[in-house]
Amino acid sequence: MPKAVKAIGLMSGTSLDGIDAALLVTDGETVVRRGAALTVPYDVQTRIMLHAALEEARNVAEGAPVPYAIRDAERHITLAHAEAVRELIRKSGETDVDLIGFHGQTILHRPARRWTWQIGDGALLASLTGIDVVNDFRSADVKAGGQGAPLVPLYHAALVKMLAKPKPPLVVANIGGVANITYVGADIAGERVLAFDTGPGNAPIDDWVRTHTGEMLDKDGALARTGHIDVTALAAMLDNPFFAAPPPKSLDRMDFGTKAVAHLSPADGAATLTAFTAVALTRARDHFPEPANAWIICGGGRHNGALMAQLRSRLNVPVMTAEDAGWAGDFIEAEAFAFLAVRSANGLSLSLPSTTGVAMPMTGGRFHRAPKPSL
Repeated sequence: MPKAVKAIGLMSGTSLDGIDAALLVTDGETVVRRGAALTVPYDVQTRIMLHAALEEARNVAEGAPVPYAIRDAERHITLAHAEAVRELIRKSGETDVDLIGFHGQTILHRPARRWTWQIGDGALLASLTGIDVVNDFRSADVKAGGQGAPLVPLYHAALVKMLAKPKPPLVVANIGGVANITYVGADIAGERVLAFDTGPGNAPIDDWVRTHTGEMLDKDGALARTGHIDVTALAAMLDNPFFAAPPPKSLDRMDFGTKAVAHLSPADGAATLTAFTAVALTRARDHFPEPANAWIICGGGRHNGALMAQLRSRLNVPVMTAEDAGWAGDFIEAEAFAFLAVRSANGLSLSLPSTTGVAMPMTGGRFHRAPKPSL
């Protein structure tokens, strides 16, 4: 039986807002204890560097030399992640950490080309922290024909198993830059888990608000609340074959932009993009084997009151936040990569045919041993 270890999970999502770090004690199958967690926001310089890396990555051919802008961004965020680890250890007082799960920053995701790209130097992070590191969680799945995303579902299922209520079938929705769902069926013991990206999350809303107001996000959906949904623009955005396609399916942050609402006022554009995210999430129900009893919302999107109101009005079942379920909603993904790092180290699967479409349960990740201190 695998031994429970203490791991730190690190997540820098497609919203490009910062680093989430969380401690987890786990054997990779069950959650023994959830520990301290924190967020280190990116400063303006880092966000600019990452946006430049995203744009640069779209023009790089696979196998071509990596441009300086991307190499510089990779080193910069690795140093930032090392500092996040140090800060979490200082905050928690838990110095006996066994492993780090380092997701890195996704700058390109093209599973149809069997290519996914997360920047972040695992060997450097191991050297800087003195702790073994697992990174590059998605590549093995993508190279085997899977979507490489979403990867959090096995952790969602582990959390659902611990809930007294509500009972499955349940949906755990993560609304980050991209939105995705994990459907956990009533037969939890049989790992009846279905997962896929549903469409845009916060990314188009954030990009719109940043362009029109200079703010990084629509706090609590305040701008969207003052606007009106343009049904014509909404219908045009929803007229995309992605939504009808059966899972598995996944997206890149840049796959849905704001072009369809470019003619709208800032408030109406925010309202329409918020509705777009909500409707895309609700359309996920078309692919469920049976209706869900409740939805549990994780990720930054749960802080957007306008978006949550849209979901509650459209889903007609209880819509809870992660906190309602007793979870740390800001840190689910960071905890998940601690969980997945332990699974990777134990040779366990990180993805299933029903979560990424890979042909068989697939492990993955690259292990980097921390150098031993000099005597």
